[in-house]
Amino acid sequence: MDSPKNSKLHPKPEGLALQYGTAGFRTHAKHLDHIMFRMGLLATLRSKKTKSTIGVMVTASHNPEEDNGVKLTDPMGEMVTAVWEGYATQLANAEQDSLLKELKDIIEKEDIDMSEPASIYVGKDTRPSGASLSRAVLDGVSSLGGKTHDYGLVTTPQLHYMVCCCNTHGCYGSPTVEGYYQKLSQAFLQLTQNASNRTDDQKRLLVDGANGIGALKMREMEPFLRSKLQVVLSNDSSSGKLNHMCGADYVKVQQKAPQGMNMGVGERCCSFDGDADRIVYYYTDSKGCFHLLDGDKIATLISSDMMSCLFFAGMLQVLFSKAAQKQIQELVKDPNTNDERKRAVKLLESTINLINQTVGDAILDMLVIEAVLAIRGMSVQDWHAIYTDLPNRQLKVTVSDRRVIDTTDAERRAVTPEGLQDAIDSLVKKYKTARSFVRPSGTEDVVRVYAEADTQENADRLAHEVSLAVYRLAGGVGDEPKPLH
Repeated sequence: MDSPKNSKLHPKPEGLALQYGTAGFRTHAKHLDHIMFRMGLLATLRSKKTKSTIGVMVTASHNPEEDNGVKLTDPMGEMVTAVWEGYATQLANAEQDSLLKELKDIIEKEDIDMSEPASIYVGKDTRPSGASLSRAVLDGVSSLGGKTHDYGLVTTPQLHYMVCCCNTHGCYGSPTVEGYYQKLSQAFLQLTQNASNRTDDQKRLLVDGANGIGALKMREMEPFLRSKLQVVLSNDSSSGKLNHMCGADYVKVQQKAPQGMNMGVGERCCSFDGDADRIVYYYTDSKGCFHLLDGDKIATLISSDMMSCLFFAGMLQVLFSKAAQKQIQELVKDPNTNDERKRAVKLLESTINLINQTVGDAILDMLVIEAVLAIRGMSVQDWHAIYTDLPNRQLKVTVSDRRVIDTTDAERRAVTPEGLQDAIDSLVKKYKTARSFVRPSGTEDVVRVYAEADTQENADRLAHEVSLAVYRLAGGVGDEPKPLH
């Protein structure tokens, strides 16, 4: 095997080291050309190994616009395996004169037949650096004789969806952006067909597109929804910078509305993140108080509706495994299924079709939420009242190396550095009904701190005190975190 063609066109800066994390590689775009080329090489090896199409998405999600990143998608639309994450780091950090050796090492370890064909799907978000960096990926694929399908501007979930469609030979859907819109809008329309008397105000939803790819794709999808949902789009990429003072991460951390959104009292609003794989909902009440409905609230709303359908379908305790999906399809066709049960089963079938089962998908999560609210005749205030969150606060602490933080128990306990969890436990005991967690970011050298307590003032104090513990014990960078008030 000769040195990869075009590798000299994408040289690695000497001494630069990056690590493939839970969300791939992310850093300033100027450092990524060689990374993109090498991930094209790695995706080609992965395709040959699995005898399947592999995806490469060029994005840095909620990071600032000047950053970029890349992550690989495995055959069923899932994230690449942990072993191959290690290969990604190994290949990315190889100095230029040892690149061929590292490639041969991976080929030998994985017993890859280099005569196998390779197929790679490539997508990118709206960042200015995306065009040149995706070309570097394509260069890497072609250097090892792989074939590419360049989808251009797509959301991360769309690329995952299309990879899965390709490798299931159309059983999951058509591997095109239009196929994505058609399948999922049809499921939404099917779910909401019995909620036809909604007023325009009930259909109206304010959407913050984070000045990113989600805004563009929401515009494309609107006609497929046939006015069943009236989207008022802000931060639509026509002016502001990607993720600047807007987007899901900004709204969640700051607990306030994004800039650029003209929201009225009680209006239902949501924000996507930069690559449209995360979403949060929110509204302000008549007193001007901001109310956030994020992951837990979303899960509670959707799961409670599904449990109701499962009960009437006679399938309580069944999750959306392949066996469950097959059973649902059989019940829909069974002439002996009574009307009430058949209606519930059809709702389940449409819900399955509306959920992107490969990865989190902001657009589709939005449609599921809107369908459930429509079916149940609920306002955003009704949804928020399902249960009451304790006052909470999220903060970020910049550290020299996020890997010094290791967690266990579903990221609720810090294992390292030594003494951090003891410090957190001691601080939590000072406040009523309090708890606090820390976890390293998967994309940058920051540690996220979450704290809740009986009052907002106490939640803010606890978050600040835990942030100080992280700063002091985990190698904080810059000035010490300052109190919020």
